[in-house]
Amino acid sequence: MPDPRFFEDLGPISLADLAGLSGAELAQSGAARKQVRAVSILSRAEGDTVTFLSDRKLAPELQAAKAGACFVPPDLADSVPDGCVALLTPRPQAAYALAAQRLHRLRTTPSGVAIAADVALEDGVELAPGVVIGPGARIGRGSRIGANTVIGPGVAIGRDCAISARVSLSCALVGDRVTILAGASIGEAGFGATVGAQGLVDIPQLGRVILQDGVTVGANSCIDRGAFDDTVVGENTKIDNLVQIAHNVRVGRNCVMAAHTGISGSVTIGDGAQLGGRAGIADHVTIGAGARIGAAAGVMRDVPAGETWGGFPAQPLRGWMREIAWVRKMSNRRGGADQ
Repeated sequence: MPDPRFFEDLGPISLADLAGLSGAELAQSGAARKQVRAVSILSRAEGDTVTFLSDRKLAPELQAAKAGACFVPPDLADSVPDGCVALLTPRPQAAYALAAQRLHRLRTTPSGVAIAADVALEDGVELAPGVVIGPGARIGRGSRIGANTVIGPGVAIGRDCAISARVSLSCALVGDRVTILAGASIGEAGFGATVGAQGLVDIPQLGRVILQDGVTVGANSCIDRGAFDDTVVGENTKIDNLVQIAHNVRVGRNCVMAAHTGISGSVTIGDGAQLGGRAGIADHVTIGAGARIGAAAGVMRDVPAGETWGGFPAQPLRGWMREIAWVRKMSNRRGGADQ
């Protein structure tokens, strides 16, 4: 279930209405009046939630889940366990996205409200001109909020934090002694779309961002909230300016990222990892603890703990340097032959 501090619950909805909304077909006509209250991923499915299955490899997860209903392609209908109602559709993820849009809505700050009446500010909080704070937000003792910063509904900021000007914070839980520099965007929707019957459909991003104690986020950096799980940045990690961290990323403690680093969705980064400027990490990659990624490297596969990788596609440093030396040697040799 999405965090109610950040998302409104618009359910329940009957499976008949859900089928009509998504274009799916109910495999069990007798289940038309059954209701669901929320969407869920397979690992968190409950009896009153709807999930989706699009890959047969994940069928065992559906068997173990407790979902009340599941969007599934017709050829995978036999994967749906007893007690779970199959909603048959050739585009399960698109149907799931439409269900999520119907059942959940991002909370917003009412128009014309600068600081909501139920905001909780501890002693010593400093607010610069133009700050907007949404309903239910909380800010800890001694924290300073810069001019024109916008703090969304339900956001919690710890003690002794320094939030600079023009920062945007939504769907976020921020620890103590966190520094966020000007223009950073924390908790906006991650990039997610799927093909529906009428074209691309946005997949609602229903997770959060968690910044643990002592984190620094550089100017104009972006950290997207999770698609369903959380995006997490571990204690004392330091992020430079103009860094992009996508949804569901898990960053360990005491990591450093230089400017223009780009981290794709669902990446896991171990404690103490170091990423050079303009490094790019493909989705679902794991960077081991203490690993070092060279500037402008393009990481397409898992990096073991403690290793140093560089190049594109990235590889262990020694092999990359040998390739560069070989290319230089061949280039010089050809250049001499052409003269």
